[in-house]
Amino acid sequence: MARRGAAALALALGLLAVALARVGAQGAALQAPDYYVQETWSREPYYARPEPEPEPFSPPLPAGTGNGEREPRPPESRPPKTATKPKKAPKRERLAPEAPPPGCPPLGLETLKITDFQLHASTSKRYGLGAHRGRLNIQAGINENDFYDGAWCAGRNDLHQWIEVDARRLTKFTGVITQGRNSLWLSDWVTSYKVMVSNDSHTWVTVKNGSGDMIFEGNSEKEIPVLNELPVPMVARYIRINPRSWFDNGSICMRMEILGCPLPDPNNYYHRRNEMTTTDDLDFKHHNYKEMRQLMKVVNEMCPNITRIYNIGKSHQGLKLYAVEISDHPGEHEVGEPEFHYMAGAHGNEVLGRELMLLLLQFLCQEYLAGNPRIVHLVEETRIHILPSLNPDGYEKAYEGGSELGGWSLGRWTHDGIDINNNFPDLNTLLWEAEDRQNLPRKVPNHYIAIPEWFLSENATVAVETRAVIAWMEKIPFVLGGNLQGGELVVAYPYDMVRSLWKTQEHSPTPDDHVFRWLAYSYASTHRLMTDARRRVCHTEDFQKEDGTVNGASWHTVAGSLNDFSYLHTNCFELSIYVGCDKYPHESELPEEWENNRESLIVFMEQVHRGIKGMVRDAHGKGIPNAIISVEGVNHDIRTASDGDYWRLLNPGEYVVTAKAEGFTSSTKNCMVGYDMGATRCDFTLSKTNLARIREIMEKFGKQPVSLPARRLKLRGRKRRQRGGRANT
Repeated sequence: MARRGAAALALALGLLAVALARVGAQGAALQAPDYYVQETWSREPYYARPEPEPEPFSPPLPAGTGNGEREPRPPESRPPKTATKPKKAPKRERLAPEAPPPGCPPLGLETLKITDFQLHASTSKRYGLGAHRGRLNIQAGINENDFYDGAWCAGRNDLHQWIEVDARRLTKFTGVITQGRNSLWLSDWVTSYKVMVSNDSHTWVTVKNGSGDMIFEGNSEKEIPVLNELPVPMVARYIRINPRSWFDNGSICMRMEILGCPLPDPNNYYHRRNEMTTTDDLDFKHHNYKEMRQLMKVVNEMCPNITRIYNIGKSHQGLKLYAVEISDHPGEHEVGEPEFHYMAGAHGNEVLGRELMLLLLQFLCQEYLAGNPRIVHLVEETRIHILPSLNPDGYEKAYEGGSELGGWSLGRWTHDGIDINNNFPDLNTLLWEAEDRQNLPRKVPNHYIAIPEWFLSENATVAVETRAVIAWMEKIPFVLGGNLQGGELVVAYPYDMVRSLWKTQEHSPTPDDHVFRWLAYSYASTHRLMTDARRRVCHTEDFQKEDGTVNGASWHTVAGSLNDFSYLHTNCFELSIYVGCDKYPHESELPEEWENNRESLIVFMEQVHRGIKGMVRDAHGKGIPNAIISVEGVNHDIRTASDGDYWRLLNPGEYVVTAKAEGFTSSTKNCMVGYDMGATRCDFTLSKTNLARIREIMEKFGKQPVSLPARRLKLRGRKRRQRGGRANT
């Protein structure tokens, strides 16, 4: 434990040194209007920090709560500035990176920390538009139905409608963020509203603007979030939004988030269920591009013997796509050691995956230095690659908006408007068309399918980030990979594309469906929430029937996905891991999200050691590259790497495995895969065919093998020339 504490302290000191250097280097940048100021190192609870003037206002508490004598502060006791000059309603804010976010974090409507039982409304049009659907960024999807729609919508359009939140403890409310209804067909949003607070849900106090009720400006369209800060923080248990006007051609509908700081509760009177803390000493904050690079450098300096920083290319805007390798021999492929990768940020606004990758880097370094046997074994037996930000251009856009004001899609695409996640070549169609032509010679293999020429042309609509990933995956013999995404809580496995024409959803399994199901379940089952049958669905899909996993095509079809491309063009089994309902959670949520995913991230990496592995050599003991490894009953092969080593992911069982290579006779073995972690060794030695031996001998003496049909033609030609010569004489 002493070694672990020393390692954590050393890493913290290194991070602090980088932060201090950054503060000095960015002194001039503070004058720039678009500089985004954030507190970096303060770890004290938010309610322990000194509060600015004016003092928070609190309505009377109900009898029996311990503070029933507390009364609202009389107007004359307020600071003269606010007493003599009433505060006007703040202007609507859209995306203002120059303004720091309010001091209090979101209560958790979007992250589901606020349960459905804490949301109430005056009326609702129907169940699918009830108060429980009034969460910021909630999605209705294509099927806007009685159960899952895209907002809270009042049953009547009048001034008596409201939606309220029960914080279940005294809270200092500081702001409200609103959106309109998420709908493909309808346009509904609230254009102005009042805010009221209460301690017993019966007696309500309206937020004032001087002597009158304050009217807050709402939305002007349905998707861009709008933040309104309260002129004075309000301390209460309940907060209510009362719409005062709405879009002329629409209805009273809204999604929202509440900003507030829970007050200290020394008696644990308002105990919060499932509250999670972490003991890991990591840098829990959002990192922009420069900060991400600096953090990588700190980790590399702390663990120089097991880490290496490199880049796989550049983004459209010229930002390098940095990756970190973690291995006991960084910079080289060790024969017999499998290669694993995590990547995140293909959608720039899905920020949680990016931060989880940066936390994982710190954690692996710390635990390795502390001598954690599990992590030491993983690092020494696996070559791990972590690419935190595949779309840094998109992330910078989302970062400017912040965790609550970016909406659902700001920063999702690359700078040139491409969705990286489905920007890969469609190899599924090539494979399936070849399989359907049963009577014709098969020209498409069941693996390593070549990329079409049109995709490689400069005029193809392919992002530079996509080309960089393809080159990376072709260069390194990855065995297993996970790409982290956001907005849901599920693990999706291929195929992601439906096989039947004109269908948008259809279960489309790969030949390795049982392996993919296990890989997906290994992550989902060790996540704190994915397989919890009691948890609420994020938006519209309930994935509990498959224990937090889903076949991609049965969810929604995607042509040219990373998962399908990886499976059909390389040896790598790739899965999409959706790590949270909130794509861009507030910084205060990162410790809990890390605890939710930490064990899953490690367990999934360990699965790279499941199945069989080995070498394919010739009679002289030299590795044979590009040899084909086939498993009887599984219509998908893999190939050996440049040194002749291979890894084949399989579930426990007995398999008939064949190794074959051009110019060699094939070899077949029975290989047993056990339940214990660790791949079964299954080596092959191939002998050259007779023709290959003849060619080798002839080439050794500078001659080419003789083709008998060609030799006969040559002799006939010589005889004709001889006869022609005699006739002329």
